[in-house]
Amino acid sequence: MAATPQKPAAATPRRKVSRHRGEGQWAAGHFTPLNGNEQFKKDDDGLNVRTRIETIYSKRGFDSIDPNDLRGRMRWWGLYTQRKPGIDGGKTAILEPEELDDEYFMLRVRIDGGALTTRQLRVIGEISQEFARGTADITDRQNVQYHWIRIEDVPEIWNRLEGVGLSTTEACGDTPRVVIGSPVAGIAEDEIVDGTPAIEEINRRFIGSKEFSNLPRKFKTAISGSPLLDVAHEINDVAFVGVHHPEHGPGFDLWVGGGLSTNPKIGVRLGAWVPRDEVPDVWAGVIGIFRDYGYRRLRTRARLKFLVADWGAEKFRQVLEDEYLKRKLVDGPAPAQPLQRWRDHIGVHRQKDGRFYVGFAPRVGRVDGTTLTKIADLAEAHGSGRVRTTVEQKMIILDVEEAQVDSLVESLEALDLTAKPSPFRRGTMACTGIEYCKLAIVETKARGSQLIDELERRIPDFDEPITININGCPNACARIQVADIGLKGQLVLNDQGEQVEGYQVHLGGALGLEAGFGRKVRGLKVTSDELPDYVERVLKRFQAEREDGERFATWAARADEEALS
Repeated sequence: MAATPQKPAAATPRRKVSRHRGEGQWAAGHFTPLNGNEQFKKDDDGLNVRTRIETIYSKRGFDSIDPNDLRGRMRWWGLYTQRKPGIDGGKTAILEPEELDDEYFMLRVRIDGGALTTRQLRVIGEISQEFARGTADITDRQNVQYHWIRIEDVPEIWNRLEGVGLSTTEACGDTPRVVIGSPVAGIAEDEIVDGTPAIEEINRRFIGSKEFSNLPRKFKTAISGSPLLDVAHEINDVAFVGVHHPEHGPGFDLWVGGGLSTNPKIGVRLGAWVPRDEVPDVWAGVIGIFRDYGYRRLRTRARLKFLVADWGAEKFRQVLEDEYLKRKLVDGPAPAQPLQRWRDHIGVHRQKDGRFYVGFAPRVGRVDGTTLTKIADLAEAHGSGRVRTTVEQKMIILDVEEAQVDSLVESLEALDLTAKPSPFRRGTMACTGIEYCKLAIVETKARGSQLIDELERRIPDFDEPITININGCPNACARIQVADIGLKGQLVLNDQGEQVEGYQVHLGGALGLEAGFGRKVRGLKVTSDELPDYVERVLKRFQAEREDGERFATWAARADEEALS
């Protein structure tokens, strides 16, 4: 009897082997561009586009601009195309970039440390009036942003700005953005250490240098020696925070890896104390790690915070010391808890030289060129000619003699720039919004201003510090996750089932040593029209239920969902 033939054994499925391309980290030898942004940066450094703007685009007009320059490299010089008027928020994610682009630009003026002279401020105001239809918004990173800028006018704008020591260099793009600093650096009575020399040295050595002009994405820096922790250090890529070392004296505590957007992370302490003279070198080491080890494959993971989260503080510090600084850093203490709830320097405060500084509040950062020139006039008439911008979209006039304080405060009030704002005027911020931004879904600036008026009318007795941050999209330019009340713009359904502008609500976020992200209540969204009613309702519940001395963020964390809805 013949043997029954055996079936051949089933072949083991072969595993498909794909070549691992890594995360695009240069330090791992992955130099091949893995997306369009990395390709155009490899093709030509973004800093080189200035020559084309000056010699070609400004002479031939908008239609002559190469697309990779228009939506890429021109950011290295502070230029973004603005949103074409009349396009509603529902089309933001649907239309192609060329359909959203207007033939005008936003132009960002870089103001490191928020430091301005009145001469510089007057030039900013004059440019606004002559070239930007009067626009000049103060940002929450101490910059000024123009709108309605024509490409034909950009070279002349640069000439005027640079003539007074200002710049738009690397104000945008995958670059080291403006270095924010304490607006009262060098003058505050309680200052631990003045970070101004470090900011100036970083600017002199590295801004506009091709050493760091091709980063995986943007890189944000904060340096402040104020005990008020006044620069939102927790949400910057690198931050230097003033501390007293028990042996070495005043210096800075080093933080890395903070950031918001759609994946918010609080920065981490490296436990290192840095003397002021060494800040620029340590800064160069941190940004060098980002350049070399940062993830370049996916834009959504190309911020330093993702590398820090993967490595942890210990490894990050070791790489910084061993590969970049070639020395050990000194261990140091953490910053102390701020003694004040407000960190914006609003109001009248004595300087260490006996004079005073006066902080005042525009509405949600919205000013205009005429107002800025008037502020310059007031600063010259009442002070020494020094002005500052803050990270809360506010401004400060320095060096005011005591006899001049009351006159200055009255003059500011006449311009609707109050030094004695309500908590709502003081604590409300808003991003650019759909008026000009191509990423936005809803309106923000006008909505924020209207909200201030309504709350002042409805709850005139409210006297607690409160932050209300309004953002036009999920990207968190207005820091919604770390506000008491954060409002993320999106389209929502009203009572009639119609799609209208509205906001997802975040509650109880905070910065400071108790930093944390706001709570999202399930399904809690409000239409723009409902917003004043909602905020009034929640704040009145807070007033009724709060314990003695309890902050809004603490109450929001423990309140039940019904109280927050």
